[in-house]
Amino acid sequence: MKIEQIYTGCLAQGAYYIHSKGEGVIIDPLREVQPYIDRAEADGVKIKYVLETHFHADFVSGHVTLAEKTGATIVYGPNASTSFDAHIAKDGETLHVGDVTIHVLHTPGHTMESTTYLLRDQDGKDIAIFTGDTLFLGDVGRPDLAQKSESMTQEDLASILFDSLREKIMPLADDVTVYPAHGAGSACGKNMMKETVDTLGNQKRMNYALRADMTREEFVAEVTDGLMPPPGYFPLNVKMNKEGYESIDQVLHRGLEALSPNAFEAVANETEALVLDVRSPQEFANGHIPGSIFIGINGNFAPWVGELIIDVNTSIILVAPEGREEEVVTRLSRVGFDKTYGYLKGGIDAWLAAGKEIDTVKSVPATEMAASYEAYADRIFDVRKPGEHLSEHVLNAHHTPLSSLNDHLAEFPQDGEFFVHCAGGYRSMIAASILKSRGIHNMIDVQGGYGAIKETSAPKSDYVCPSTL
Repeated sequence: MKIEQIYTGCLAQGAYYIHSKGEGVIIDPLREVQPYIDRAEADGVKIKYVLETHFHADFVSGHVTLAEKTGATIVYGPNASTSFDAHIAKDGETLHVGDVTIHVLHTPGHTMESTTYLLRDQDGKDIAIFTGDTLFLGDVGRPDLAQKSESMTQEDLASILFDSLREKIMPLADDVTVYPAHGAGSACGKNMMKETVDTLGNQKRMNYALRADMTREEFVAEVTDGLMPPPGYFPLNVKMNKEGYESIDQVLHRGLEALSPNAFEAVANETEALVLDVRSPQEFANGHIPGSIFIGINGNFAPWVGELIIDVNTSIILVAPEGREEEVVTRLSRVGFDKTYGYLKGGIDAWLAAGKEIDTVKSVPATEMAASYEAYADRIFDVRKPGEHLSEHVLNAHHTPLSSLNDHLAEFPQDGEFFVHCAGGYRSMIAASILKSRGIHNMIDVQGGYGAIKETSAPKSDYVCPSTL
């Protein structure tokens, strides 16, 4: 028996490959399935099952394509309903894979179909649980994503989750390994550990949600406290995971069309496509296509695309670093953005050579902002998350979180320059591109963000540890 965690950092997502005696399963695969197929073929393994822990909201799973390409059976737990062929397993059902067995533990609460898969070896010993978003390391899945306002509240789901944990997971032995679907950085939980594998015994000791003497009321209060609104693209990804989607091969074929500057401009005009620039912040600042939106590939790319663009049916054309076009199209498809219609061949250099117009963003070192503080004290805008801003910030800075920037447009000065910063310079350049697309062009980006500002003379609030907020 072999267990392999296949972790994707940009989504903080763990998929799993298990095989025994020539049969294998993939749990919660990503959209691009060829790597799983290649692994199995190299091992002489036939993929028998594709196990889904629930209908994912933060990414589009590769279950449909993987099943089509391998003949594997897609498996969901109780309460699931799909538009494609799938085996809806019963609570307690046993699946056989080579010499090992996988037992279906229905663990609703994050969603009503959420299921944990318990792996037992050839001797019947419990080895590991694949918990999806039911149990994370240090946290549990948020209970607000599947609520139906008229029939079920997040408190109702949290109460159901309380029972799932105590009846299905906590009775298992301490030496059972926990393999969750996500780690730190995912929007599916609040305070996940940076580790991606742990023992159940350690989680019983340190995970607040597994405290043995915790009452139902305490659990519900703690699990629902401090939940940020889920990203707007989440329901659209759930829909794709339930109903199916276009093959990744077709998505890549369409998205990897190399467009000359004239063809690029024509596609933009004909389809009203969003021009998405995924280069570095400073490359975007130095010159970009007017009206384009910056979300750099070398950052938390796919989640920010989902958070800010939201509608997965948006048509997109790309300005990307040479040689990374396929990576960009693939990462867009992971969060459901399939309608990419090509990229600018030759990049900005080709655009300039064709005599096309470019725009720029004024971007300065943090020392320049600090030296101008007295004159700009009420014209500094912090686009970090609420917890980051509360923990420490430039005195008098306006807090305008990137995720809700459009709700703060009226706060930005229409005349005269103002500064925009984040933590390191990535999000502030995204903010600058959004502001420019809304007709606000008088911003100054602070290079290096608050990390660089901390080293300057700019007055700052006293530091408050985030855990005490």
